[in-house]
Amino acid sequence: MRTLILLALAGLGAQLVDGSLGMAYGVTSTTLLLAVGTNPAAASATVHLAEIGTTLASGFAHWRFGNVDWRVVVKIGVPGAVGAFAGATVLSRLSTEVAEPVMSLILLGLGLYVLGRFTLVGLPTGSLGKPLRKRFLSPLGLVGGFLDATGGGGWGPVGTPAILASGRLEPRKVIGSIDTSEFLVSVAASAGFLLGLGSEGVNVAWALALLAGGLIAAPIAAWLVRHVPPRVLGSAVGGIIVLTNVRTLLGSDWIGAGDGTKWAVYALVYLAWAAALAHSVRAHLRLRAESAAEPEPAVEAGTRA
Repeated sequence: MRTLILLALAGLGAQLVDGSLGMAYGVTSTTLLLAVGTNPAAASATVHLAEIGTTLASGFAHWRFGNVDWRVVVKIGVPGAVGAFAGATVLSRLSTEVAEPVMSLILLGLGLYVLGRFTLVGLPTGSLGKPLRKRFLSPLGLVGGFLDATGGGGWGPVGTPAILASGRLEPRKVIGSIDTSEFLVSVAASAGFLLGLGSEGVNVAWALALLAGGLIAAPIAAWLVRHVPPRVLGSAVGGIIVLTNVRTLLGSDWIGAGDGTKWAVYALVYLAWAAALAHSVRAHLRLRAESAAEPEPAVEAGTRA
């Protein structure tokens, strides 16, 4: 029961992050399941099964708040589903000894990407209103879906920054569209895992616990996306993912680091994480101050009392 409660709380926290940033539900949840000893394929399968419900609820909430561009959902979601099904079948055929460090490497890379992206860049905006082409979204969806299934997460970290970087869609609609299209990815990945692992490969109770927490958080996150400083949140979550997967890799047979080496690496990670958080907070406060200091538009002649 204690494990189920912790998983429900993790699902709630992960969905709050995902619904606010457009990424990190799968990466965060899978990292947690690996940390408690779940094998990689079962961890990814369990998370994707839970995500069928959380992405459906999140997509509905984002739609209600006007955060969804349905053309983007279709153009990226369908190839994403194809990539996710392929990734799930590949991961199902790998041995645990091979899959665990491979997944941790993928998750570590995604964590570094999230940490660096939000610490150094934040959420870029550019030429809004220009159409997003299918030739850009389809390959992006295919790669993102494959990585999402094999790494237990990656749809958001791949799709959200790429579309944000294009500057053609406002951030809230990028996040809403990515979260909504992830429903297709989750269904396809779950089908691939059920085909490769069978029903015994998925911990349904754990999936339901993650789902319960995510369902509570989904509408809150869709509302918070307009108010939470994503730069600070992205740096915080990226650091958690990096630290957890560094610990997994240092303890794996691939590296097998000694205690002295482990603690030295942990100290470096903590210092880098603290510096990243401090930088993100300062950047957010600076931008807010600059925005508040901007002069108001001049009053046109003839409109004064």
